[in-house]
Amino acid sequence: MGSTTETATAGTIDHDVFARLFTVLRIFTGLVWLSNALAKVFNKASYDLGFFSFSLIDTGSARSILTGAASHTDIRPLGALYQNLVLSNWGFWSVFLTLAELAVGIGLVLGVASRLAAVGGLLLIGPVWIMLWNTNLYLWEYPAEDLLPLILLAIAPAGRCFGLDEKLVARWGRRWPF
Repeated sequence: MGSTTETATAGTIDHDVFARLFTVLRIFTGLVWLSNALAKVFNKASYDLGFFSFSLIDTGSARSILTGAASHTDIRPLGALYQNLVLSNWGFWSVFLTLAELAVGIGLVLGVASRLAAVGGLLLIGPVWIMLWNTNLYLWEYPAEDLLPLILLAIAPAGRCFGLDEKLVARWGRRWPF
């Protein structure tokens, strides 16, 4: 029997190619989360490099997004939870959000506990998306940018290819769940 690559039929993609593609998705998604976390750390959202300008989500932008979501949602209990718990205690929650985004970003970029990092990202962004789904958003904003990549990365052990999960699974075997 030949290797997987040799026995693959024309038009199919083997396991190694999928693993590398998921690695790219993992690292790119991790960089998105890490860059937004660093925008919160340095409290700087707008950047102008001369030839390229862009914005990230700093703590002020995050608070604005959450305020709008919580005040416009038809899901009153979730909106009230965010207004009465998160927004009214923003000092604590802004630090928590920054640390959580750093953990998601670092976990995905380095491929350590990558599935856990993706689930953490889903827990952060999921309620916001749910609160905003009836507010005439751009259809693909949250699903394409956050939800689908994080769902795929929560399912696939993408950190086992060019990530620290690869080393940890070699040491811990099936006991390493990520």
